[in-house]
Amino acid sequence: MTIIFESILPVFLLVSLGVWLKRSPLINITLWDGLEQLGYYILFPALLFSTLATADFAGMKTDATAVATIGSISLMSAALLLLWPLLRARHVSSSAFTSVFQTSTRWNGFIALAIAQKLYGPLGLSLTALVMTLLIIPINLCNIGVLIGFNGGPKGMRHFVIKIATNPLIVASVLGILINLFGLTVYDPVLTAIEMLAQASLSLGLVMVGAGLKVADALRPSRVALLTVFLKLIIMPVFMVGGSWLLGIRGDALLVIALGAGVPTAMNGYILAKQMGGDAPLYAAVATIQTVVSFFTIPLVLTVTGYIAAG
Repeated sequence: MTIIFESILPVFLLVSLGVWLKRSPLINITLWDGLEQLGYYILFPALLFSTLATADFAGMKTDATAVATIGSISLMSAALLLLWPLLRARHVSSSAFTSVFQTSTRWNGFIALAIAQKLYGPLGLSLTALVMTLLIIPINLCNIGVLIGFNGGPKGMRHFVIKIATNPLIVASVLGILINLFGLTVYDPVLTAIEMLAQASLSLGLVMVGAGLKVADALRPSRVALLTVFLKLIIMPVFMVGGSWLLGIRGDALLVIALGAGVPTAMNGYILAKQMGGDAPLYAAVATIQTVVSFFTIPLVLTVTGYIAAG
């Protein structure tokens, strides 16, 4: 566990740096919104595209990985929808429920990719990118659908399709996979430029994760916020690791899947909550609590999964 802890520590040091910089007079407060948009629309898509376009997926059980990961997200989504009547009876608003749903199903790709690269090298990076690609579309389908359905915003298939088709992470992932599958060649200087952007994305992305956290809100968490911590950091790894193991996935592949399941929620869901009428303050508080708690739960999840993978 010590090796895992030390591999995760640099990631959380960068997150902590972001927390400090956001509150420091060194950086103009107006910079952060621009950096957030740069990461979401340019840097992170560049990382996904370059990783997937050049990845070697030979030997990876892509079919089993797809069934296990998408099945786990579907199971969690169904469980959350079944939980809604109970939460409503306890005076949880529909907008708050959308944030519970988002923070229980989304996962932070910046943290997952950074840890995977540190622990498992290029194979871990490629497999994590593959898992992200498998999940980006179903996760966004579920979350955008819930936001539309529970918040009374614009509805209809056209609005839904536009939200999915214009998601930069989905577009970059699909393009990367198509280039990989069809053996297409990207002009080398262009690919090099994209890879340079990708290299900047992980470190800057982690700093931006920290900048987006709301420490004050996390010091007085509600029961609903604590529920999402349990669902995301404990139940989701159980679903995903259990499903993957039953489908015959073992070794580092199982560990990378466990890592993806065990990281905290993604901050891009906070932007979506603000845009589509969700409970953005609750989302920010939950993301903060999950990020802090995951510093302890990720080593636990990976250690337990290590014993399972070896068997």
